[in-house]
Amino acid sequence: MPELEEYWESFQEEIKKVTTLSDWNYLKGKYVGKKSRWGEFLSKLKELPPEEKKTWGKKINQLKKEMEELLEEKYQELLSTEEKFKIDITLPGKKGWLGSPHPVLLTRDWILTIFESLGFRVEEGPEIETEFYNFEALNIPPDHPARDDQDSFYLAPGYLLRTHTSPAQIRVMEKLKPPFKVVVPGKCYRRDAFDATHSPMFHQIEGLVVAQDISMGDLKGTLETFVHRFFGKDRKTRFRPGYFPFTEPSAEVDVSCGVCGGKGCRSCGYSGWLEILGSGLVHPQVFVHAGYDPQKVRGFAFGMGVERIAMLKFGIKDIRWFLENDVQFLEQFNTF
Repeated sequence: MPELEEYWESFQEEIKKVTTLSDWNYLKGKYVGKKSRWGEFLSKLKELPPEEKKTWGKKINQLKKEMEELLEEKYQELLSTEEKFKIDITLPGKKGWLGSPHPVLLTRDWILTIFESLGFRVEEGPEIETEFYNFEALNIPPDHPARDDQDSFYLAPGYLLRTHTSPAQIRVMEKLKPPFKVVVPGKCYRRDAFDATHSPMFHQIEGLVVAQDISMGDLKGTLETFVHRFFGKDRKTRFRPGYFPFTEPSAEVDVSCGVCGGKGCRSCGYSGWLEILGSGLVHPQVFVHAGYDPQKVRGFAFGMGVERIAMLKFGIKDIRWFLENDVQFLEQFNTF
């Protein structure tokens, strides 16, 4: 019965190609179902001599049994695979979560982009500083509170984690020749209490411009441009006299409250203004420490806390939220 041999070989080839339960059902019906050819094969036994009927009858039954066993093995294999990837369409769908930039890094990059568009170059400075760069070169005397152990993270005699990005002023002036304009982003460390407005680790961006003819007018124009591009053209700026050892004169810079439009509300303490950064003209003594002649060059500097700017930009009330890694908080920024 050559047809029986061909039937078996055809079954073996087709079962190898079965990958779904739908394919399996089709194959089962074709080879062992009611409409398969087994009835045809059995009817042909009548045409065989008596001595061959028993042999071929036994072979037909054996082949059908082997087909059924192979089909059962394939069924269990497919069932196991489909269960693994089975989707219950009655369950509510799950929305895929998209990663988002951290608001502090997002704010930092926005700030740097604005200053780069104004011709500033981005520089970096070390997080482990010497007392000379962190204090002395910036005109901060030995009796200044920031130099106490309880206010700064000292690592070894003469070395500490930088308390601000201002040491980069000296390092940049040692590296470059004027005129130049730079911004220096980085982490800073202070022994501050960890509360809603303070953190032992925070980010700052330092700005420094050095040339022959620099005035407070240049400083004011630069920072007003930054405020208008970052916060909006409707926001106003205010410069108040301040004090920093490494600038003279010095100025605190405020931006009008975006909630009340400068009229006064709870967000701004009913003053209409929000402090954003400190600035001033570079102190002559700082130029001396950097090896510059203060009679030949002038400059201005400014420094801002990135977390502070981010809190004002996004209306964030607690600085600790930046460090808690709360997905519900972070995913609000995946559209930026």
